[in-house]
Amino acid sequence: MKPLTAAAKLGIYLPATPEEFRNSTITRAQLEELRGNPPEWLTELRRTGPFPRDEVARKLGISNSGLSRAGVSDALTADEIAALLAEQPDWLVKERENLVTVRKEADRVKEKAAERRAASNRPAKNLFGEK
Repeated sequence: MKPLTAAAKLGIYLPATPEEFRNSTITRAQLEELRGNPPEWLTELRRTGPFPRDEVARKLGISNSGLSRAGVSDALTADEIAALLAEQPDWLVKERENLVTVRKEADRVKEKAAERRAASNRPAKNLFGEK
């Protein structure tokens, strides 16, 4: 697989990986080996970053769209993420609240759909009064 795909599967930021990783094709066996027995560079990268956008968003408790709205376009390190969490800038508080609201609405819609499915599975009423 392409290095970009392997990096995504490993949850790491491709430009921060060693050149050898970026310039080679990764087999499934190699990917499993990296997962099961990560080399020092992978362990360090997972610990300190920089992290890809989706991982930054997850660590901050916001969506990828929230990162875009805040103007965060670069990958962030663990220290930068910790600083943002300590500062709690207004945009971060707003985006975290927004994500909670969106998830609640998604849960409400899911429950409503489940209720509709359950209602449609009930036996139809007999229009002629027969049992």
